[in-house]
Formats: sequence, C-alpha cells, structure tokens
Amino acid sequence: MRLDHKSLAPPRIEMLPLIDVVFLLLVFFIYAMLSMAVHHGQAVALPQSTSAALEAQQAISISIQAVDQGMILFVDEEPVNLELLSERLRNKKADKQAGQDPEVQIFADKAVFYQQLFQVLDRVREAGLVRISLQTVAKATAP
Repeated sequence: MRLDHKSLAPPRIEMLPLIDVVFLLLVFFIYAMLSMAVHHGQAVALPQSTSAALEAQQAISISIQAVDQGMILFVDEEPVNLELLSERLRNKKADKQAGQDPEVQIFADKAVFYQQLFQVLDRVREAGLVRISLQTVAKATAP
C-alpha cells in the first residue's frame, strides 16, 4: 500500500489550547495566593468600610477585644498588658529586618472605646513604629 505524501498536511502545534491552559494555570495560582492571606491575631468583630483592602505583607498584629468597660490586648496572639505594650513592640521591631520599620496592623473590636484605641496608638508610637493601619472588613455595597 502506497501513501500519497502530498495530500497530508504538515503537523503543527495549535496555540489556542496552549494559551487556554496557561491562563487557567495563571488564574489558579493567583486565586491560591490570595486565599493564603493569614491573620496572626485574635478573632474580633471588625468594623466595615467600603474602601477596605487586603494587605499581604508580614506585619505586627495588635488585636483589641472589648470586655465590659475595658479591653484585652494581643500582640501576634500573645496577651499583653497596656503598660508593657511599648516594650513588647520594641522587641518585635528589633527582631524584624533592620532595613525597614515593620508595619503595625491594629484589629480593634468595633465595641472598643475611642479613648482606649488612642491609648494603644500612643504606645505604638512610643515604641518608634510609625507605619500603622487600622483594619476593617469590606462592607457590601448595594448597586
């Protein structure tokens, strides 16, 4: 049996399925990285904000839980007194890389009094940390 080679088309690589697979892998890895955001703090009921955004860098986490007329403080899940907060933050700052000051993320319960929040902010500034952000939960907006 003899085949006519002129009628056979040369083999070629189809690019469209290859591009589809590459984009699918890209979407998968982006979604996987976004779902790996970790909060090293205590669970608190955060206030809502329409401009809330997720920050992925490693930071010092301060959680403030409201109890009766007081508050409970946690630095990276370790309980701490308000009086010792500056010292604990100085130690955390010394443990971080020397090139850049670490960021402090404050997760304050929405029931925490304004004055208590400012007491914590004062202690953070006393420790020499100036990159401070207050964390919120994204608020669902109606169209």
